[in-house]
Amino acid sequence: MRPGVLLDAMFERAAWLAAWVVPITLVAILFVLWMGCRLSLQHFGAGFLTSATWDPVAQNFGALVPIYGTLVTSAIALIIAVPVSFGIALFLTELAPGFLRGPLGVAIDLLAAIPSIIFGMWGLFIFAPYFAAHFEPWLIAHVGSWPVIGGWFQGAPIGIGVFTAGFILAIMIIPFISAVMRDVFALVPPMMKESAYGMGATTWEVTSRIVLPQSRSGVIGGIFLGLGRALGETMAVTFVIGNAHELTHALFMPGATISSTLANEFTEAVGPMYTSSLIELGLILFVITFIVLGGARWILRRITSRTVGAPI
Repeated sequence: MRPGVLLDAMFERAAWLAAWVVPITLVAILFVLWMGCRLSLQHFGAGFLTSATWDPVAQNFGALVPIYGTLVTSAIALIIAVPVSFGIALFLTELAPGFLRGPLGVAIDLLAAIPSIIFGMWGLFIFAPYFAAHFEPWLIAHVGSWPVIGGWFQGAPIGIGVFTAGFILAIMIIPFISAVMRDVFALVPPMMKESAYGMGATTWEVTSRIVLPQSRSGVIGGIFLGLGRALGETMAVTFVIGNAHELTHALFMPGATISSTLANEFTEAVGPMYTSSLIELGLILFVITFIVLGGARWILRRITSRTVGAPI
């Protein structure tokens, strides 16, 4: 066999092997989690998902509070991070002068490299005292009495709680979302934007009618990338969420997420039922992440099928 043909065959087999590493790893993780939580699954059944009780002494466990905390903190993070990330990406690609684009882009990338524990310490020592002294009392006084949403902004202004955790998560995922948005905005053909500007379009019109339709799938992909980062964050959330297994709709009260519960209690778990319940929490987080990523793929496929060949 000629050397070129041999190398090509070896390369093809190596590529196949590398491609199969990912699904094999996912199946192995799922299998380990499933085997580790069989005791909890058999004892609690589906009630584990709907129970808000978490009592290690009585060996009675439920996942409702960590699931609720995970979803709410991630939702808060997205509500804050998506508009800010969009503004950053739009400024860097459309409005910023040339001498600012490079340094600001590097700063955004460096922000993504900061360890999560640093964000947690920053939130605990800076944001939590400020929120407790100024931000939360103002919201409780002015928004707490509103109908429908007023109940979300109630509770003791202690600075540690679900809202603070969501705010820290927002700061952490802004670099990921804005970096993806910046890259996909930059891929829009300059000729299309210049033609729109030449016809008298404003910056917002160019962004809303040219840039966004051309980069919609990439923007949504960046948002889901940030959501995946928020769902699994551990140390930063553990510092500022309060780690209390109490189900409350008030955002200023302490709570817990799946990741923070695992970080706080896994090394202290006594007994097979306690350990199995914590492993089942990990399995639930795995399933939630899988559902989120699967939903992202489905949305992107729908958008791509609708926009292919559609006029701008």
